[in-house]
Order: sequence, then C-alpha cells, then structure tokens
Amino acid sequence: QLQLVESGGGLVQPGGSLRLSCATSGRALHDYGVGWFRQAPGKEREPLACISSSGATTNYADSVKGRFTIARDNAKNTVYLQMNSLKPEDTAVYYCHLRAGIDYWGKGTLVTVSS
Repeated sequence: QLQLVESGGGLVQPGGSLRLSCATSGRALHDYGVGWFRQAPGKEREPLACISSSGATTNYADSVKGRFTIARDNAKNTVYLQMNSLKPEDTAVYYCHLRAGIDYWGKGTLVTVSS
C-alpha cells in the first residue's frame, strides 16, 4: 500500500522560505511523476508544480513560477518543494500527489505566511 507523507510546513514571515518534503512508503517513488497542490480556506485545491519520474521535466503554475522549485531524490523516495519569497496568499494546506492507477494523496502540511 503506497502512502505519501508531507512535512516541513509551519509559520513563516512574508518573504521567508520553507522546504516541504513528500516521503513515500510502500512502493518505490522512481516510477512515478509527482505533483504538489495546495488548498486555501474556502478555495479549491490548485496544482502548483509537478516533476517527472526521472526529475528531468518540471512544470509550475504561474502563481509560483520563479519562487517555488520542485525536486526529487529517488534514492530517498522523497520529493521536495522549496518555497521562497513567500506571501500571505501562499497560506494553505500543501499536498503531494501521484497517480499509480488511482490517485494517491498525503494528508497535507499547513503553511502559514504571516507577520
């Protein structure tokens, strides 16, 4: 049974940085592309970034392009989201996702950007 576990969220001031991690267990990560999403209160879940199984290809939403970087370490079965220049509107629960026949989601990690 594949499981995704996000970590690294917390409270950060505007302009600050955080690095989120998405660790997998139950199945090797290297076969799958992985995406990061977020959901702010009262809003729909939105895609932020995705990375191919090898890490060679990445894509970003316009809202985070130039500020967020997705990366992966397949040896550690972990995908990262480096978030810089954080803004209050980045406050949300952040989720990682992969599709392996069905959709797998973690439980999320809360990021709060506030002074």
